[in-house]
Amino acid sequence: MGIEIRQATAEEMAEFGILGGYVYGGAFGDGPDNLIARVTRPEWTLCAFDDGKLATTFSTIPFTMRANGMAMPLAGVSTVGTQPEYRRRGLVRRIHTQALEQMRDAGQPLAALWASQAAIYQRYGYAMSTVLRHYAVDTVDIRFHDGDEGSGRVERIGLDAGYDTIKAIYIEFIAEGTCYLHRAKDLWLNNVLDPEDGKEGPIWVAVCRDAGGRGRGYVVYTLRADKVDHPARGQELVVRELVWLDQNAYRSLWSFIASHDLVGRVSWGSAPADDPAFEFFQEPRLLHAEDHEGAWYRIVDVPAALAGRGYDVAAEIAIGIENDPLTPWNNGAWRLEAATDGARARATNQTPDIRMNIKALASLFTGFRSATELANWGVLEGNRDAVIRADAIFRTRHAPHCPDHF
Repeated sequence: MGIEIRQATAEEMAEFGILGGYVYGGAFGDGPDNLIARVTRPEWTLCAFDDGKLATTFSTIPFTMRANGMAMPLAGVSTVGTQPEYRRRGLVRRIHTQALEQMRDAGQPLAALWASQAAIYQRYGYAMSTVLRHYAVDTVDIRFHDGDEGSGRVERIGLDAGYDTIKAIYIEFIAEGTCYLHRAKDLWLNNVLDPEDGKEGPIWVAVCRDAGGRGRGYVVYTLRADKVDHPARGQELVVRELVWLDQNAYRSLWSFIASHDLVGRVSWGSAPADDPAFEFFQEPRLLHAEDHEGAWYRIVDVPAALAGRGYDVAAEIAIGIENDPLTPWNNGAWRLEAATDGARARATNQTPDIRMNIKALASLFTGFRSATELANWGVLEGNRDAVIRADAIFRTRHAPHCPDHF
């Protein structure tokens, strides 16, 4: 029978989970009922079977993401893994090629993933388009250079009572963003509200309210003793999420965190690249900030992606895409007519104003890289006027960010 590429059946999902547990070294649990098997639906999968034996797993989760203020369908690629004895045979490439066509047919113009190895997915046209900024700061070093600690009222609330409140704040927070995901309950639980086997203690939620009682921000965190080598402040406060709708809420939430006098380290591993702490803090170097690799994005359907994104200028540009073997329907020239109230994109015979490969377009589309940066690096071609125009067209209101793993 040989290699067969198809969906896994419901009866095969236990085997799917076991292979996922092996490939990821137990990071998501072991056995047939681990997290991978529980959250992955058979209809999301596309797998390789060798005479009925599961050789490679692959799934695409249907998400909706923000694209500079617009909602856009996104295929979240996940659980990619191959039995060691079946590696180096091109199975992932075969599956990925078929999956990209299915994504296009399903109306998903973008794909995204968390790359186990960047070398693999750059070959498939993915570009790193977000970063996770890590902070590790002592509470005594949380000070604002202008002395403004915020005037919001911050109170801790229970998870059950707080879920609807923080969900509403999150929806407003991401509205104008790029790469943020619309969250279903499972995504909230898996990424924000699940205490990770309870090892780091219970989840706490604190909400910042303005003078009128409206929620303007929140922080989700854990708190544990004996985590820091300090004689008086041995606790660690781990921020799982910090969201703010205005700078008063941002300052107020940090001031609330700083009020934990026994905490010697505040750790936040998923701050966005444009987080304002560097601008506000008295000694920003004491944040010990490090930028870590974030999510990777791939354009699946060029005209649909270009037309579905939000823009802040009215302008036109012709974009040439070359050398995309996995999605050959993207090769050619595309005319983008951008406007603040919508956009159109269509094939054109016009000579492209700018040219690039599909990977570079993902960096430009998300706003992670500017056209000028890409041109300086030699991965985008175009005259100076066209490059400047592309800078303006693809500039985003906020740095692209995806704190959610999938």
